[in-house]
Amino acid sequence: MTAVPELLVYTVPNCADCEAMKRLLAQQGAAFIERNLRTDPTALPELQRRFDLRIAPVTVIDGQVLFGPFEQQRPQVLAALARRTASP
Repeated sequence: MTAVPELLVYTVPNCADCEAMKRLLAQQGAAFIERNLRTDPTALPELQRRFDLRIAPVTVIDGQVLFGPFEQQRPQVLAALARRTASP
């Protein structure tokens, strides 16, 4: 069985950068899983355990971990999504 490529976004409520990231991914047609750090009791421990982070948004695309403000992540996310579509 082939592993499904991972696209996760760790978010918090009322976060403009988190909302912008989700809009960008939706505009790009990228299916993603949102993990809300405040409403999902398993999300924050998972984020800390896997990536040693406690901030949002955090975007994980096929193992590449991106964090920081939306404008900082945007070019990296677009490049990662382009690599996904270019892969056979």
